[in-house]
Amino acid sequence: MAKGADFSLSGRTIVITGGGGILGKRMSQALVDAGAAVAIIELDGNKAQNAVDGLYGAGTARAYEADITTPASVEAARSLIETDLGPVFGLINNAATKTQNFFEPFESFQLEDWNAVMGVNLTGAMVCCQVFGRGMVERGGGAVVNTLSIYGIVAPDQRIYEGSLYDGRAINTPAVYTASKAGLWGLTKYLATYWGDKNIRVNALTPGGVFSGQNDTFVKAYSNRVPMGRMAQEDEMSGALVFLLSDAASFVTGQNVVVDGGLSVW
Repeated sequence: MAKGADFSLSGRTIVITGGGGILGKRMSQALVDAGAAVAIIELDGNKAQNAVDGLYGAGTARAYEADITTPASVEAARSLIETDLGPVFGLINNAATKTQNFFEPFESFQLEDWNAVMGVNLTGAMVCCQVFGRGMVERGGGAVVNTLSIYGIVAPDQRIYEGSLYDGRAINTPAVYTASKAGLWGLTKYLATYWGDKNIRVNALTPGGVFSGQNDTFVKAYSNRVPMGRMAQEDEMSGALVFLLSDAASFVTGQNVVVDGGLSVW
């Protein structure tokens, strides 16, 4: 039986990409609460620093600027992180991006937008796994958590988007988002087996729809698709995340922890 101490991240350096975003901030707070030394990576260093400034708790946090689509940039960040905080034990690939034309219909979606989203959501995660994974292999252990999406494992219900707005703009889930998150699940399974004998655990965390200011039309339509009858709150991924990085999950690898209120099983 897991003891309370098994969930502690004290003494562990954890890197999170996209730690300044909606979910990233809550994830970073959960890591600090669990005692970790947290390195928040953002393309915009000011965004990372703003996230760090809002954190408090038993652990520590520092901000780093890097372009995760560029190996040299991630390697430079890794060097700084390990100088400041020590060897990296855990990696959370949480970064994702939207282009200006992200919500364009599939028939007119531009290849440059497809490549830009894939570059961050999937290729960026691969780059980070390479750069930080090398150290984990050398040290004989570590943990990786890849943030997926409910729409990486099931297709979006297009009916819920009729009349749906976010910041006054019509929204949908484009094919590139689903494809990038499904690809990240494939990478998760591959690395779980590839690094299994190196004591490196690789898992995925799949959030369902998280309320972040969508209009009432969308919230109602989405909630009607969820057995629990509502959208997720921003901090409801935290427990699963800490579990996957902790010793409580010492024999858990290649798994996808789905936190969706039951949407994917209805």
